[in-house]
Amino acid sequence: MPKIDHLECSRCHQRVSAETPQTVCPACAGSLYVRYSAADLQRAKKPGPDAPPTLWRYADVLPAADPVTLGEGWTPLLPSRRHAGLLIKEEANNPTGSFKARGMSLAMTMARHYGLNKLAAPSAGNAASALAAYAAAAGIEAHLFMPRDVPMANYLEGVAYGAHVTLVDGLISDCGRLVAEGAKTQGWFDVSTLKEPFRVEGKKTMGYELAEQLGWTYPDAVFYPTGGGVGLIGMWKAFEEMEQMGWVSGRRPKMIAVQASGCAPVARAWKEGASSSKIFENAATFAAGLRVPKPYGDSIILEIVRESGGTVVDLPDQQILASLLDWARHEGLLLCPEGATATAAYGQLLANGFLKASDRVVLFNTGSGLKYIDAIAEAMHLSRPGMKKYPERTAVGGIITPQ
Repeated sequence: MPKIDHLECSRCHQRVSAETPQTVCPACAGSLYVRYSAADLQRAKKPGPDAPPTLWRYADVLPAADPVTLGEGWTPLLPSRRHAGLLIKEEANNPTGSFKARGMSLAMTMARHYGLNKLAAPSAGNAASALAAYAAAAGIEAHLFMPRDVPMANYLEGVAYGAHVTLVDGLISDCGRLVAEGAKTQGWFDVSTLKEPFRVEGKKTMGYELAEQLGWTYPDAVFYPTGGGVGLIGMWKAFEEMEQMGWVSGRRPKMIAVQASGCAPVARAWKEGASSSKIFENAATFAAGLRVPKPYGDSIILEIVRESGGTVVDLPDQQILASLLDWARHEGLLLCPEGATATAAYGQLLANGFLKASDRVVLFNTGSGLKYIDAIAEAMHLSRPGMKKYPERTAVGGIITPQ
């Protein structure tokens, strides 16, 4: 495991020491990337047959620290039964049922390494679940701030794992303001999306995995449900590192960011040709993880999409739900709403000719549909059938029941 050489600002490229815990760039508030020395990267080895079936198989390109792990990563790449070129990266197999486990494993590893004991984050749901679980595993206090209408599974997990849970009348942006205030007054360390360097390090392992699972080659395109966008940013960092080490070559995939039309700040900026997004007012979608009115890394996301020759697609909830049910009934996969946004976008880009059916495409299902049972049921106008009332048992004595 390599030592961190320095942290680098994604905006102004200023170098920052990693000797003490950092949030964002002190000069411009840009997100910080972890950088390793060229010599350490050259010494890194591809995972061998004895590598663990977790993201820690890539320990040679992750910070030198004692891991806080629950077995995250190395999720399956499933071929579609109907589309010859399409593969689903099934992130539902992660601890706490979503890809957020990857980032929180690294964030918690480094929090423990630095001796931090109180962490806080705003979340649309799954990041809070993962923070609560990994904080419990690390013995660190966690403070979660989520919208009041968060999926019940996420609220239950936070409480069950022993975190301090606050439900907020508002969106994740409102939760973020409360976390920022608490960081100043309560001494919490803020592990919000892109406001600390290590969640990106965990998410970048998705890029390493898809390359390894494809025989150290790139696919033609990657579809990524984009709320905060850390996974897309992390994969792009992984591609850069793998190319430096000579692990993979060729043209990088087209990166396709997908959003729900009810909260599509990046898609709107893309259509307008802007370099950053504006706050998306009155955000509303049943894909809770996509309900981010203005991602902190919006300019990075747009830059990656443009550099890769990709695009940004947004779809209405009705189309997302239709794709979710289609994949459940014809592929046996209960996608999360965010994942179904990607499958719907795939169909749209095939139809308009942006992609060909022969293109090799990796589509990320970022979490388990089972975590969204209440939201999916509501979108389907589905309620539990009335319970049949059975007669009360009568004690009959003898060997069946006591008298």
